Amino acid sequence: MSLRVAFMGTPDFAVPSLSEILAAGHEVARVYTQPARKSGRGQKVTKSAVHQFADVMGLEVATPESFRKKSVIDELEALNLDVACVVAYGQILPSRALQAPKYGCLNLHGSALPRWRGAAPIQRAIMAGDKTTAAQIMQMAKGLDTGDIVMSASEIIRDTDTASSLHDRLSHIGAQLWAPTLAALERAGLQASPQIGEPTYAAKIDKAEARLDWSRPAAQLDCHIRGLSPYPGAWCEIAGKRVKVLRAKPVDGSGQPGEIITGLTVACGAQALELVRVQPAGKGAMEMADFLRGHDVPAGTILS
Repeated sequence: MSLRVAFMGTPDFAVPSLSEILAAGHEVARVYTQPARKSGRGQKVTKSAVHQFADVMGLEVATPESFRKKSVIDELEALNLDVACVVAYGQILPSRALQAPKYGCLNLHGSALPRWRGAAPIQRAIMAGDKTTAAQIMQMAKGLDTGDIVMSASEIIRDTDTASSLHDRLSHIGAQLWAPTLAALERAGLQASPQIGEPTYAAKIDKAEARLDWSRPAAQLDCHIRGLSPYPGAWCEIAGKRVKVLRAKPVDGSGQPGEIITGLTVACGAQALELVRVQPAGKGAMEMADFLRGHDVPAGTILS
């Protein structure tokens, strides 16, 4: 027995989930994803990662600009779905859409709810210095990530994790939750638990917050850098030119915040930060030693 499913997702984070749902033998009646957008330096119109995977798998794909249109929800209802599986779709579903499938809509989220509801849970968890997070499937309800939890897998945030590495792990950990979730739904054994605790909100990353504030402790700046790596990338100015900091590590040291102690070791509000991997504007990423071979950054230089 299998369920009749609609899958709603857009970025590469969602692709393993669609793959696992198909592998579990469920019928994916239609895939919903965001329309093709211009991307990259050439601004070429490109289909989403989910759209590209769905094409390979021979699945029907719909790319509505908005789920607010009556005709879009009419078509969703006409599919006679058992459930919709949602992973980083990028649109807010109105109440009528949430109620269209027999068992409603389930959503995979990359945090331990109710901590980090919203658009950037992976980045915010690292930036805040959280030690653990989770991949969770919730029963979607009206409101931002407010639904009851039906399946969960916790995950340690490593001291070396970037937004990229944690994103990739949670993508696969979360994908593996779909088969047991849908199996439980088939046998009417899916149990939901309300979210417990004070909510925090993971606002979309604003490029303005990417600039490094050297008055903060080195440990906090390390989390900030890792949470913004590789995109949009935390940055500072060295000799008046913008440089992204992709990887750093807290070390012993003191001085005026922003002061170069030696090499690319920078004094912070507490301790110091060694800039291990950087990317000057318009160039590729490079290790500290390679950067210093082409740039004179004497001790005492103040970074801004």
